[in-house]
Amino acid sequence: MSKTRILLDGLCFPEGPRWHDGKLWFSDMHGPNVMTVDLNGKSEIVATVENSPSGLGWLPDGRLLIVSMHDRKLLVRGPDGKLGVHADISKLASFHCNDMVVDAKGRAYVGNFGYDLLSGAPRKPAEIVLVMPDGKARIVATDVQFPNGAVITPDGKTLIVAETMASCLTAFDIAPDGSLGNRRVWAKVDGSTPDGIALDAEGGIWVATPDLGGGSPFAHCCFRVLEGGKITDRIAVETETFAVALGGPGRKTLFIATASDYHAESSKKSRTGRIECIEVSVPGAGFP
Repeated sequence: MSKTRILLDGLCFPEGPRWHDGKLWFSDMHGPNVMTVDLNGKSEIVATVENSPSGLGWLPDGRLLIVSMHDRKLLVRGPDGKLGVHADISKLASFHCNDMVVDAKGRAYVGNFGYDLLSGAPRKPAEIVLVMPDGKARIVATDVQFPNGAVITPDGKTLIVAETMASCLTAFDIAPDGSLGNRRVWAKVDGSTPDGIALDAEGGIWVATPDLGGGSPFAHCCFRVLEGGKITDRIAVETETFAVALGGPGRKTLFIATASDYHAESSKKSRTGRIECIEVSVPGAGFP
């Protein structure tokens, strides 16, 4: 099995990687910073989000959207680098917001925990919230088990979201107005906890799947899965995988966000977070 290259280390907890303008953008969630890193490992902090940044995406005019987790807001970074509120979805999202995907029109699909996972609260389903380019928001899916990483197919007609606590990837048709329908299981992978995902040009999806409880058959790796659930590839890492992205030259570099510690306070001291990368044969496709 090929070995990953460590592009950047010493992070708290990296999440939400996106390839954009020749760099990898990501959230060091407990940093709490949005950062970039180039293929030579040179990094830069581009924003600080006190309520913890997560999912990233871009509006058609080039402005960066950032999920602010704990206050359940979607922030926008202007050309001057200043942050403003694009949408407040605190009345729509059940708990902390996490990942999102933004389509070519600037429509953002945002997931959330649904319940207080880290405090051991009873599991509850969550919603997917759609935020339009003008900041107006509405719920477009309910009863989703911890909606997390998401991708949109190149034609803009299908959303696929990782349901972390249901061990599956779930697909929806996207209507012209952004609504979601025709919900179905895209791939069920028992024993997995799918987190961040990345779509490739042959319809495969790379899946980060951290071992959250011990004993997972998918510990210390990410995998590529086809519709229906067939796993075609695995890539091993030293710790745990939390998110993936396809980018670099020809979108053939798989970037993997890894860490051994995802807790807010301890990760600031342990700093086990890394951005790792490896070349793959099938390029990325669609969004993000």
